[in-house]
Amino acid sequence: MIYLYIFLIYVVLGDGMSELLVRLDGSVEEILQRLLKAGFFKTKAEAVRAGLIELGNKYRTIKSNEEYLDELAVAKLERIDEEIKKGKRKVYTEEEVRKKYGF
Repeated sequence: MIYLYIFLIYVVLGDGMSELLVRLDGSVEEILQRLLKAGFFKTKAEAVRAGLIELGNKYRTIKSNEEYLDELAVAKLERIDEEIKKGKRKVYTEEEVRKKYGF
């Protein structure tokens, strides 16, 4: 049986780090050893972190990169709408664009 210390980073909460003791045996220990031997991960902790991230993705408890990008796009569009309302941006009609650029 191996004892493994894992340091988890709470990115969303920003609470720093926490320590967790995990006991692995049997097939789970063998899987971890094979992943390390094959060079997929440098450390046991790194392999366990990757596994937790995969579980988070599988059970949709964390956001995908696409979801983060969508949120950024929505926030940018909301800022642009606000600038338009405040008169900080001008919105052109199709006719004004055609006239201005000679289309």
